[in-house]
Amino acid sequence: MSRAFHGWTEQAFELLLQLEGVPAREALERHRKDRERLVRQPMIALLNDVADADQAYEDFSVWGFRKDPWWWQHQAAVIRIARHVEIGLRFDLDGLRIKGGWSYPDPGQVPSFRTAVAAQDSGSGLVRAIESLRTQGYEITGDIMKRMPRGHDPGHPRADLLRYRSVLASRPLGGDCAEQTPALADAVLRAAEELRPLLTWLAGHVDVPAHRAAARQYAP
Repeated sequence: MSRAFHGWTEQAFELLLQLEGVPAREALERHRKDRERLVRQPMIALLNDVADADQAYEDFSVWGFRKDPWWWQHQAAVIRIARHVEIGLRFDLDGLRIKGGWSYPDPGQVPSFRTAVAAQDSGSGLVRAIESLRTQGYEITGDIMKRMPRGHDPGHPRADLLRYRSVLASRPLGGDCAEQTPALADAVLRAAEELRPLLTWLAGHVDVPAHRAAARQYAP
């Protein structure tokens, strides 16, 4: 199968270097067409290749430009798995980074998450998924309460996870030259498979009923 993604070029990195700091609005606009061609369009091509390889990743968005220079200096994209369960990608001068998990929860999602964490079978499954990602070099982060939420035992064996209000796993992808080769699409697919146990758990236990059909489609 022919691929649309051919990597980010040296010119893309050179352009991002020019956009560092706090550039004036006029400077941003001057680079708009080149940034679209060199930085944003390759991200779209990358995610099209990923979606062609696995239809579970077809629902994606690649962010455009906003007033804040940050959005010009970093090219972000997201693949939706279930309600607020997503894979995020970000390309910038440090290369490509992938992040997967659950954030910005709807009302009711946090209690559902905690119920599943507290239960022995489902809670142990989340622990296994997170520990596996840690061994593969992922950083585990999230919105964590300083105190144990009401109604939960501070002595619970998964007390640390009960304080989470979001869970994210992230790591960089590729090396110094990987951003310039089509093989980066394979790296994204491999990382997505590494993230799949966590995302499947979240889609199954955090998603609200109206969106559970998507969760079933994603489950292996």
